[in-house]
Amino acid sequence: MMTKFHLGWFMNFIPPEWDTDDSSPDVAAWANGDFYVDMARSMERAGFDLIMIEDTVMVADAYGGTMEGSLKHCQFAPKHDPLPLAVKLAAKTSRLGVVATLSTSFYPPYLLARACSTVDSIAGGRFGWNIVSSAEDRAAQNFGMDALPAHDERYNVAQEYFDVVNQLWDSWERDAVVMDRETHTYADFAKVHTIDFEGKYFKSRGPLNTIPSPQHRPAFLQAGASPKGRQFAAGAADAIVASMNGLAAMKEYRDDVRARAAAAGRDPDDIKLLFTAGPVIAPTKAEAEAKLERILGHPSYVEKQLVGIASNTEIDFSRFDLDEPLPRELTTNGEQSSLQRFMEGDDSGTAYTLRELTMLRARRGLDLVGTPQEVARKMADVMEEVGGDGFLITKPGWNLSRSYITDICDGLIPELQRLGVVRTQYGKSTLRETLREF
Repeated sequence: MMTKFHLGWFMNFIPPEWDTDDSSPDVAAWANGDFYVDMARSMERAGFDLIMIEDTVMVADAYGGTMEGSLKHCQFAPKHDPLPLAVKLAAKTSRLGVVATLSTSFYPPYLLARACSTVDSIAGGRFGWNIVSSAEDRAAQNFGMDALPAHDERYNVAQEYFDVVNQLWDSWERDAVVMDRETHTYADFAKVHTIDFEGKYFKSRGPLNTIPSPQHRPAFLQAGASPKGRQFAAGAADAIVASMNGLAAMKEYRDDVRARAAAAGRDPDDIKLLFTAGPVIAPTKAEAEAKLERILGHPSYVEKQLVGIASNTEIDFSRFDLDEPLPRELTTNGEQSSLQRFMEGDDSGTAYTLRELTMLRARRGLDLVGTPQEVARKMADVMEEVGGDGFLITKPGWNLSRSYITDICDGLIPELQRLGVVRTQYGKSTLRETLREF
């Protein structure tokens, strides 16, 4: 019997495709969120575990030293706040998990704990928090800081932050709400507690003034790839966003995180590794390859990819020749794992040119290009070799289109269901339970 695995979708609250033949007629109205409601409903029909809304809080200027590339190519801006969209998606669906990215560097812990509790209640227990510490000094400067702390220090802050918010969620016992009509008591004050937290970075009295949500605390997603990030994810996450190049790197990462989880006293099966993947499907392999080539051949493709990776890493890639191998000595205080994956290209160790690296980025080391049947079988084989636990779909190279969403939800997923490797119906009610269903 083949390994059954989970499915999510990694996306941003940004304009969908707007300058290709796949543009939707309502693309100018993207900010009302309706495009993404349509997407979420398609995903729910297909049985996805979750939709994850990524986020950054800046207009990037790392590429070329100006904001032109970011605004010209819709990279990092415009990007709207994920939390209101998460509420809208949750209200328009009934089983799909909805995950929002919220930064430990910028949200006060009490505000985040209260907001997550509220949204989880609105979502009926289907809300998740993607935990990030942020990596861009430009974002920090929007919140009154000159720069972010060093990479490892950000994880020290995030760990204490995680402790605070969990204590806040626990400040109400699960049965604190009694609604006793005889004594006219809504909540038993003896079951609501201050936390009186005072750490190195944060201080909070508590308790929350929100009732416990269906999950009591949201499901936790995290994307740690550095040693510090892996350790944090192994101790905290219900699911991990994993972007690895090739099978060997995927397996090494999963084995390492599971070992760290076991060492921390957790059941490794409670953590699901969801690997980013960008399948491209068509009726024939040749047509699928041609479809990918159209994405890669878009006049803006290469520069857009470089604007994005420059913003993640705060390295100005405009200063390098596109057709020369990228220098190997680059370092960053930004997203170190993003830089490492980009520079590797795949797991072959080849020294690629900058242009080649942007092209390889679209295939993410897996080469999921072909007919629905071919790609479904390849995804199943990858999970068999890696050991699980699933994929996060992300469209290669460009903003979303309804045609791509249809390709995945109505083309690829039925083939995966025929293989018996993904769910055909939901069996659990909360997001955490859904992630732990198999």
